[in-house]
Amino acid sequence: MVGNAADNSWLRAMPWVFVLIWSTGFIVARYGMPHAPPMTFLAWRYALSILCFLLWVWLAKVAWPKDRKQWLHLAVLGILMHAGYLGGVWAAVKAGMGSGLSALIVGLQPVLTAIWLAAIGSAATRRQWLGLTLGLTGLVLVVSNKFVAGSEGDTATWLNLSFAAIALVSITIGTLYQKRFVQACDVRSANAVQLMAALAVTLPLALLETEGMSWNGELMGAMAWSVLALTLGGSSLLYLLIQRGAAASVASLMYLVPPCTALLAWMLFGEPITVFTVLGMALTALGVSLVIRLPKR
Repeated sequence: MVGNAADNSWLRAMPWVFVLIWSTGFIVARYGMPHAPPMTFLAWRYALSILCFLLWVWLAKVAWPKDRKQWLHLAVLGILMHAGYLGGVWAAVKAGMGSGLSALIVGLQPVLTAIWLAAIGSAATRRQWLGLTLGLTGLVLVVSNKFVAGSEGDTATWLNLSFAAIALVSITIGTLYQKRFVQACDVRSANAVQLMAALAVTLPLALLETEGMSWNGELMGAMAWSVLALTLGGSSLLYLLIQRGAAASVASLMYLVPPCTALLAWMLFGEPITVFTVLGMALTALGVSLVIRLPKR
């Protein structure tokens, strides 16, 4: 009974641990992007993460997927969730887009997910649509201070908007694709397969970049956190959450990432938190609670 209670507590905590870890992605970008081109950074991140997962799989004697189709589905998922999503976000940041605008664009994922589910006949309830609307409103309020004249979120071009759109579409399709095609398997071997596919797509793009890697303390710290926390921790939690939950409910957690990022930026960099930020956080939290709340029996 003690073991079951601990398992249940961990299952309840998983979404919030995921949001906290995932929110550090923009913080890492702020540290790492001035010192490295995006695709080269990500290629290093994927390669180091693969080594970590392979060691983990070997030590734990984890089974690999046996079905060839499952390998293919995991490879497609890796291209979408790693190469497409991360490549789009980091390329957009490198091309001048601020964290506020990029977070807002990627934060549209819950809406796209709900629209797609409604289109195929799996419509969200009225309560969930209300939650999605409140979450989006709160998201806009959270990042509203990024769009004042001269702020970091003020730079938007067709180039970085295209990169951000690629990231948005990739993570939305990836979430739905995993729920539809990927069978449950060990998260460690599954992540290793995904990262191999992501590296195969990213490495040729990295070889085209002319900017070099400036290996200083900030870049090495960003790389270490990206591998150990974001990939081994955050990506594994996202995989487990999608396997266990409804696609719309998991996607709605992305609404919580920009508010959490705003708190981290306030603590680490002294970025101001306005009344609109606090109000937006409250609306976002309320909206997500409406989406993920289980119906009464």
